[in-house]
Amino acid sequence: MKARLPVPLPTRPGQESVWAYPRPPRIERVPRRARIVLGGEEIVATDDVVRVLETSHPPVYYLPIAAFADGSLVPTHGGSFCEYKGSATYFDVHGGGAIRPRAAWTYPSPSPGYELLTGRVAVYAQGMDACMIDDTEVQPQPGEYYGGWITPDVVGPFKGVPGSAGW
Repeated sequence: MKARLPVPLPTRPGQESVWAYPRPPRIERVPRRARIVLGGEEIVATDDVVRVLETSHPPVYYLPIAAFADGSLVPTHGGSFCEYKGSATYFDVHGGGAIRPRAAWTYPSPSPGYELLTGRVAVYAQGMDACMIDDTEVQPQPGEYYGGWITPDVVGPFKGVPGSAGW
């Protein structure tokens, strides 16, 4: 039995519905500032921001690996595969004495159409002290597998909540 799709929440001016995002996902540069703090240390602050938009998911933000503080991204074991973006590898994230295992990922050789992800990394907001888009602290996308960042300018419901496995 196929899961029933939820009813998208209404948007207000300046908001986007994640249900208007495409599948396959769209990738785009955005004029935003991203910052991440771990262990009380700012490990990245950059205006070079790319986001991936996919139906039912809040945006996943990709930041230049080179913008991260030295030693804050340490390659680790394992990988995963996205049918759209290709094969991913993972990093442990270090900051201010704190370590978050497998809390960031990259696509070293992304699939055609997603080349803009080369040299960029996305970070799970769960476990960080703070992830910020502009001056707004993000909320992590529900579920342990997903890496979207929820801000007040996106509305759901979002994939990852209980019962959303079939969306």
